[in-house]
Amino acid sequence: MSMETAESAAPQLALADTDVNWDRLDKTRFHIIGALLFTVQSALIHPTAVVKTRMQVAGFGSQMTGLSIFKNIIRTDGIPGIYRGFGTSAIGSLPGRVLALTSLEVSKDMMLKYTENFNMPEATRVGVANAVAGMVSNLFSCVYFVPLDVICQRLMVQGLPGTISCNGPFDVIQKVRKVEGFRGLYRGFGLTAITQTPASALWWGAYGAAQHNIWRILGYKDMQKKPSHLEMFAVQATAGTIAGACSSIVTTPIDTVKTRLQVIDEYGVGRPSVIKTTKTLLKEDGWRGFYRGFGPRFLNISFYGTTMIVTYELISATWCICKDGNDTILQKTLDYACGAGADCNPIHTNGPCYNPNSVRAHCSYAVNSYFQRNRQLPTACDFSGTATIITSDPSK
Repeated sequence: MSMETAESAAPQLALADTDVNWDRLDKTRFHIIGALLFTVQSALIHPTAVVKTRMQVAGFGSQMTGLSIFKNIIRTDGIPGIYRGFGTSAIGSLPGRVLALTSLEVSKDMMLKYTENFNMPEATRVGVANAVAGMVSNLFSCVYFVPLDVICQRLMVQGLPGTISCNGPFDVIQKVRKVEGFRGLYRGFGLTAITQTPASALWWGAYGAAQHNIWRILGYKDMQKKPSHLEMFAVQATAGTIAGACSSIVTTPIDTVKTRLQVIDEYGVGRPSVIKTTKTLLKEDGWRGFYRGFGPRFLNISFYGTTMIVTYELISATWCICKDGNDTILQKTLDYACGAGADCNPIHTNGPCYNPNSVRAHCSYAVNSYFQRNRQLPTACDFSGTATIITSDPSK
């Protein structure tokens, strides 16, 4: 971007720029730091997964609420009871997340480019791209996550009628393979794909559409105003909750059947099947039985998705600084940035950022101010090649 034409070509913050932009993300940093943050997140929501799973597997006539099941687990097994299967899930999920996020990134980028010239509202286009990306991502990750789900869920429901007692994840693998062979670890694969693929498509699609509509409700229709980071967080969290509700309502019945299919073995003669599992559930609780564990599942989906978005925002921060060069050229860059909308008051004499008093330091402050005001768009940090983007905070 040349400074002569930048006034007319200065990047404006479109609605799409408030969405997840994987192109400006340091992937290595995301996966390494994200692994720690996601593990903490998993520790917070794992009890909801345990409660949800036990509610779905509970026997005939069980009317216990999620809270009562939680209290019962604490009373009988203590804290370890609500973290059954956590170690296996936390460690096993790390490579799965890399696979899921990579496929999500690639497919979303492809869809946005494919629909670029389509005659449709921007919110709809972004929603469709998110939905397709979520669907493709889950089709890839199901191959990895189904065996992990089978192992973790069997550990979660230890002691319930119809389940086999196991001592740790390796014992689960041995006993499943002994009875059913390798395919036993993929019990419920079809239902997992049917459940998780639309769940992800619904979540990402609803999330993308919801946050864009929220921005419009808040008066950001033309995005001439620049939202603050606090506003970004609030909108993303709200959109994530709405997306979680939409996804849970549609997919919980299939998830209930899938969970029971993966962990209950006593269905009489023959191998457990979707039909046997469905008939048993209908006999036990009728159609309402398909929504067992809806509350914990809603909390789990909403919190997981929102946390991933917030993690992205925390890790994706970038800064723009001026390169080493001739002070005369850097002064021109400094003057342009200040005239194009950067807040240069702090680098004026007696300003809080006046020191260090050098052309390059002041230039870096000005171009970074311009860059941040344009939501870290790559095109907002060029200035005829005199500036560059970095991923570490230059003030530290």
